[in-house]
Amino acid sequence: MSLPPLVEPASELTVDEVRRYSRHLIIPDVGMTGQKRLKNAKVLCVGAGGLGSPALMYLAAAGVGTLGVIDFDVVDESNLQRQIIHGQSDVGRAKAESAAASVAEINPLVEVIVHNEALTNDNVMEIFSGYDLIVDGTDNFATRYMVNDAAVLLGKPYVWGSIYRFDGQASVFWAEHGPCYRCLYPEPPPPGMVPSCAEGGVLGVLCASIGSIQVNEAIKLLTGIGDPLVGRLMIYDALEMSYRAVKVRKDPECPLCGKNPTITELLEDYEAFCGAVSEEASEAVKDSTIGVRDLKAMQDRGDDIFLIDVREPNEYEIVSIPGATLIPKGEILDGSALERLPQDKKIVLHCKSGVRSAECLAVVKSAGFSDAVHVGGGVLAWVNQIDPSLPSY
Repeated sequence: MSLPPLVEPASELTVDEVRRYSRHLIIPDVGMTGQKRLKNAKVLCVGAGGLGSPALMYLAAAGVGTLGVIDFDVVDESNLQRQIIHGQSDVGRAKAESAAASVAEINPLVEVIVHNEALTNDNVMEIFSGYDLIVDGTDNFATRYMVNDAAVLLGKPYVWGSIYRFDGQASVFWAEHGPCYRCLYPEPPPPGMVPSCAEGGVLGVLCASIGSIQVNEAIKLLTGIGDPLVGRLMIYDALEMSYRAVKVRKDPECPLCGKNPTITELLEDYEAFCGAVSEEASEAVKDSTIGVRDLKAMQDRGDDIFLIDVREPNEYEIVSIPGATLIPKGEILDGSALERLPQDKKIVLHCKSGVRSAECLAVVKSAGFSDAVHVGGGVLAWVNQIDPSLPSY
């Protein structure tokens, strides 16, 4: 369905702006009025990572007058495979500042507002209130729910995207005209069920595919043209090169935007709501977490331990802790690997960062290995603290 333009047009375009946006101006659906709306628009991009990179670049090129970018992270070399707004010289630089510099190079006519901070319950409402539209480029469920809740409470539309390996999704959530994110996903997935891109990987170019869809939707909303993805979920499969749309209906019982909302303000703790690890894992790691220096000391002393790497084989090929035996998480969670664990050795589990090994620790302990432990920080901590010559990922 066609929706009214989100913003009023600016009073005029300068000669320089007419030259720059001429290919937009000769599109009848956009024209001078549509471009003036883009000039008058204020769009916030949450995240300057995989999705935020192409989104910010094309929003800037399109002539969105004010662009905000919020990100508290710094550029890492592993980001460069997909986060194309950053370059080699930006490694170690704040992502928000790096992104702002790239935007200025793409289009100096755009005003960039840098929010070099984490998005939290304390600042999200104030930050969002200064923008017409939110583009969500986050990569974790806790922030996604917070973005959704703040947008609904403020009456703001936002364009959402998600990527994983070869698959991407995009939609527009605007409670005034359709469903919100909670209508589609009432509850977050169980802890550990959906790996992050850092754990499961993502094809770099997939970010451009979904990020460009997000910008396309933003332009449609701002200018009031076309049929935006309100009430529809676009699903993209890069391996099959297929797109399909699934209808998403507003849930009348949605606790946030339904007939009788029970969520009338931001949740107190989104991290707890989404749960990085299960309750069982949280209980298991109490007094059963060691650091990588503790592990190194065990190995140097010759302690009788059985070190298990619960990552996937392709991760093990990238880097591994010396002496570790690969037993992927799935084989531990389904119980098939438990009979292979030695009864006469102390079980020590590790993964990339400590999340997956915590889930495995709960299963191993329940199977009778009461003195089992896991390594907090995982192989990343090993590389950083023990052997920096090893590659990180």
